[in-house]
Formats: sequence, C-alpha cells, structure tokens
Amino acid sequence: MHPSNIVLLEFHPERDDLSPGKELRDGLSVALRMGRTLWLANDESVSLERLTLCEADSTGRSSFAREHRQYALHDYLPLPLPPHGETRDDINEADIEGLACDGKYLWIAGSHSLRRRQPKEGDGVRKAQRRLASVSADGNRYLLGRIPVVEEDGGYTLAREHAGKNRLRRAAMLRGDEHGKELTALLREDPHLGPFLSIPGKDNGFDIEGLAVAGEHLLLGLRGPVLRGWALVIEVALVDDEEEGRLRLAPVDKEGLLYRKHFLDLHGLGIRDLCVQGKDVLVLAGPTMDLDGPVRVLRWRGGTAPREEAVLHAHQLETVLELPFGQGVDHPEGMSLFPGKDGKETELLVVHDSASPSRQIGDSTLVADVYAIPRKGRTR
Repeated sequence: MHPSNIVLLEFHPERDDLSPGKELRDGLSVALRMGRTLWLANDESVSLERLTLCEADSTGRSSFAREHRQYALHDYLPLPLPPHGETRDDINEADIEGLACDGKYLWIAGSHSLRRRQPKEGDGVRKAQRRLASVSADGNRYLLGRIPVVEEDGGYTLAREHAGKNRLRRAAMLRGDEHGKELTALLREDPHLGPFLSIPGKDNGFDIEGLAVAGEHLLLGLRGPVLRGWALVIEVALVDDEEEGRLRLAPVDKEGLLYRKHFLDLHGLGIRDLCVQGKDVLVLAGPTMDLDGPVRVLRWRGGTAPREEAVLHAHQLETVLELPFGQGVDHPEGMSLFPGKDGKETELLVVHDSASPSRQIGDSTLVADVYAIPRKGRTR
C-alpha cells in the first residue's frame, strides 16, 4: 500500500529536549489531529508537541504542519519525577503512547512499561549480559490523565484549568506514585495481565500503546502482553477524586467492575495505536517484540460502545490497510483521521518511530504519510 499524500512536519530545531544525538522527529509515538491542530509526542520526552496544519501546496501532494509549540507536561500534571535526573541529558521520560480527545480534555497515556537495557556495540560478553539483566521503571511512564483543551486562533491550546459555561475544568491524573497507579495495582491481581506487569514491554510485558475515548469510558490498547496470539484492550472509567488534580477509577458497568477486558485475535500482533471513526475503532496492529513488521490497520465495528467484555475472532475484524515498514526503520507507531479532498475524514495520517534518513528533511522537518481509508474493508 502506497500513501496517497504526505504531510511535512516542521519542528523547531531548538526544542529537541532529548538525550544527546536524539531529535523529536526520530521517534514519534503518537499523533492526534483536532481541526488545524496536530498533537504529537516523542516517546523519550516529557512534553507534547503542537503543530498547525496549513493548506496543501500547489501540487496537492503534500500539506504542511508548522508553528511548533512545546508543552511541558510538568506545567499541567503532578508527575512523580522531575523532568531530568542527575544530569540534563538524563530524561525522566513519560513514554507517551496514547492521545485522545473528548471535546473538553486531551487524554494522555504513558506506556506503564518496564524497560530492559540494550547491549552496545563494543561491549564485552559480561558487560552485555549485565545490560540485558538490568530492568528499570520510570515513574513518569505511569501516566493516565487529562488536560483541558481550549480553542485559540482557529486551533487548540492546553490549560491547567479553564472556566467553562457549566463547570471548572482542571488538569488531573490517575492517583498513584512513581511505583505505579491505581490501575496497575488492580491489574496485579488479574489472571491474564498480572504476571506480565513485572516483564519489560519489549519482552511481551505490559505495555500501553493506544488510547481512545468510548463515550464516558477510555479504551487502552496493549502492545503487550499478547496471549496465544490474542491482543487486549482495557476499558476503564475515570472520575474526579477528592484530592484536587487527581482522578480515580469508577465502575464501568452495573455490576461495579472497575475495568473490562476485550480480546482481539490479531494473529500474534499487539496494538500500537487506537483511533475512533464514527462508532468504530481502528486498530493499528504491529509486533509486540522488537521486530519490523507486519503492520496493518483493522476495524473493530461498534468498538466505541461495547456492552460487555468482547472476544473478537480474526474473522470479526476487518482489514483496512496493510502498511509498509522498513528494515530497522520507519515503524508505523501513531495514526489519526485526516481530511480528504472533500473535507471529510476519509484518510489516515501515520507517523513513524525510528524515522529513516529518507524521511528527514533539513535540520527539523519530517515526512508523515497519509493513506486513503477504503470504504469497505475485508475480514481476515
């Protein structure tokens, strides 16, 4: 499948607050379009990036997203760790992997995953083994929260709090600390997910990589674990806690359950992103392990309003797109609905992790792909 269009993402070259040698455009993990506003995040940062979409060029083959503005998460949310560790280069990343909007709030999800160190070229056997035995947690990754969105100059901005017509909207995040949140504490007793919370994400451990608003609930797509080929979506509801700036879990059904699990047969793939289209949920599926592909987009019909826990077999999911991927580069990681020539949301913007040099233009511009969404998918 070849893209029908491209968007040139133009970042400010002096706002790459990442580790040495890393740029924002190297590892985009999520994208969300709201009108002319495009929200993006790099999984090694503690910030959100806002670009403004401009008109397509004269050829109609490419659009531009410019006017880069950066929003530090610490300005809005009580993250447990400061932006930096002992040095400026030591980033206490939030590993943002999910963005969604309900019209009032921008919802944000960190991966909630552990990470295992990677051996480096030149390491001896013992040093490489020590690195592979080193597993760590970053408290800022346990992020599940919201920030009020406010209209501004034809686009959107963020506010720590905003006085609306009926109530005051405040930024808040799920209660917990640097060792986990209310959700992870609950999931530790879960027979499917509990054993995987102590395993790093890229080892098929617990790893959130998708977020969607489903009515008054949130859907959390899991890259891992994948259980005998089945991926999972967790459904939760969050409400204001008594403590200002905090949220707590609320029942998702009349039985008082605090979360529901939906199983999707993705033939061994995990969930890399979620995107709502009408009443359906589009699922970006890719490898849970450190592999290149395959990568595809599938449709979960009626996914925004599940009445009960679902077990969806492969033939119940429609294949929408088969996406290209590179060898060690260009891994599709985030997606968002995008307007076609008729102005309707009939296309899909896709951003990539490990962007190849061919996608990088100049010091700070990146090429993102746009794909036409077929009117009718096919079941697998």
